[in-house]
Amino acid sequence: MRVLLVEDERRLAELIKGGLAGEGFAVDIAHDGRDGLWMASENTYDVIVLDVMLPRMNGYTVCSRLREAGDWTPIMMLTAKDGVHDEAEALDTGADDYLSKPFSYVVLLARLRALVRRGGRERPVSIAVGDLTVDPAGLRCRRGEALIPLTPKEFAVLYGLARRVGEVVSKGDLLAQAWDFAYDGDPNIVEVYISALRRKIDLPFGRRSLVTVRGAGYRLDEKG
Repeated sequence: MRVLLVEDERRLAELIKGGLAGEGFAVDIAHDGRDGLWMASENTYDVIVLDVMLPRMNGYTVCSRLREAGDWTPIMMLTAKDGVHDEAEALDTGADDYLSKPFSYVVLLARLRALVRRGGRERPVSIAVGDLTVDPAGLRCRRGEALIPLTPKEFAVLYGLARRVGEVVSKGDLLAQAWDFAYDGDPNIVEVYISALRRKIDLPFGRRSLVTVRGAGYRLDEKG
């Protein structure tokens, strides 16, 4: 089994490589993010071990770019000790698992084996609404080739509409999708996000895909 280890702490990298080699893994090492991204793009690996804090390009960016390119090799990300936000961002950028430093080598090995058994997953299906693409796995939205930056809540509202393209989606359904059933704030908050989405996905492109159906809700049209 072939492993790419992207770790700038050279002593730690050699220790991990030595241990994995003793277990039958073939280990390639990169000591910065750019080299790691290049090696991952040029070679086939069973699993990638990726540190967060790397020179030249951090682990989040490496992971995100691999996923954007359609590379779903299992990724184990190494995060800072007690770095809750690091762990969350690791998963949000497409990592399959994370391990906080310092870690037990036994645990690292067991979790790597689990990732290898699981194998790479296919890229999740994006939702196409005309030339608008909504990618729920990457939390990304594009109009043609243009990447449209959305906040997490904006994306959640758009995803709620894209899942039911052509249908009228009520304000209550969007609240349940983007907030939760226990939300007891002003339901008109949905209108704020609909307006923000129009300014991002429609107006700059001369489109009217996001339609208000008075008294009923909102609809995302393919030919808007």
